[in-house]
Amino acid sequence: MSKYSLKPAGDGHSAHAQKAFLLLASATVAFGFSMAAQQNIVSNFFENELGLKGPQFGYITAIREIPGFLLIFLTAMLYRLSLPHLTAIAMVLLAIGFGFFGFATSFWTVAPWVVISSMGYHTWLQTQTALGMSLTEEKKSGSVLGQLTAVYQAGALAAMTFVFVVFHFEWIDFKGMFIICGLLALVAAALVVRFPNMHNGQRLEVKPERERMVLKRDYDLYYKLSLLDGARQQIFFSFGLWVLVDHFKLSVPAISLVMLATSALAMTSGPWIGRMLDKHGERQMLSVVNIAYIVALLGYGLIDNTVVAVGCYVIYSLIMPLSAMGASVYLRKIAPTRDVAPSLAMGVTMQHAAAIVIPVVTGFVLNFVGYQIPFLVASGFACITVFVTRKLDVGAQKTAEKHAEEGTARVAAQA
Repeated sequence: MSKYSLKPAGDGHSAHAQKAFLLLASATVAFGFSMAAQQNIVSNFFENELGLKGPQFGYITAIREIPGFLLIFLTAMLYRLSLPHLTAIAMVLLAIGFGFFGFATSFWTVAPWVVISSMGYHTWLQTQTALGMSLTEEKKSGSVLGQLTAVYQAGALAAMTFVFVVFHFEWIDFKGMFIICGLLALVAAALVVRFPNMHNGQRLEVKPERERMVLKRDYDLYYKLSLLDGARQQIFFSFGLWVLVDHFKLSVPAISLVMLATSALAMTSGPWIGRMLDKHGERQMLSVVNIAYIVALLGYGLIDNTVVAVGCYVIYSLIMPLSAMGASVYLRKIAPTRDVAPSLAMGVTMQHAAAIVIPVVTGFVLNFVGYQIPFLVASGFACITVFVTRKLDVGAQKTAEKHAEEGTARVAAQA
């Protein structure tokens, strides 16, 4: 069995699960290429082509995160669609947004395409995770998400290599690269629309039901993790690459090399991280990863050295997927299946409640006191998250609906 193969739960269903995994993995590779290529060039595009400055990076990030904040309402309106179809629509939106990015000439002409592509991206965040966890039983969720992280990074690695070569030799401009990003998103849409309805590694003949919208006190720790993750994450997303470009003067080829190294390391470590999550549990792993965030963010903000900044960027980017993986696996363990996808959407909305405000405020502060402050603030959010993760207890926090669902599954297995 290959490195990225999947052994699903249940007997006689491996062929369906393997085919579904290959479809989702292939779509994830295409999505990874599209996203990584766009992220690789967008800071330079904003800086060199549109002339955006530090505060405007915060504003554009806030605009980009509005669809994430509104995601719960979008998915509630489209809850009758199957998750594969909803994911395919998300990729079409991403393709439209990315494809027209390169035609922008100012802050205001790029803003609509930022919003449209963001709608697609943020929808993918929760639907791809839900589709991935449907491929296997609960105790192997981390391993599957780790494998999908690895194949995402494979696509990202290909994108970084491609961007480095074509920009180094000046074979393509920003507009052409954004169009390629859009085309790859369309490839992802064509693949994921064929994904079958799955549950615990078994193919379902009917579309599984999911709630229109979920907001329950039972999931309050998941919401807190999402809110804190969004606050910390968006500071780094807003200003991490920008600092390397603006303060440390890294060029497009240099940024490509940094992201190449990051993707290569993440591709090899993703499956291992997923296995460690299954082995040690989300409480222990999330505590460790947030301590690592604190170290990386403090290094980024306090040490004015290019090598240290690049090293901290790589470390942060390498461990970043574990936050979402850990929170998602925790949610799956305590929530019934019908609550998982809408609760993931609510989690994304919670993330972006902070993500809309924090980058604007920190971008404004950055304009007066320097780039270090946002990263110190982000490390503070990571400190708070450490204390929240210590409260996770799956056994005590599993809902009555989840207990009932597990009881029904045991009875069916014995029949």
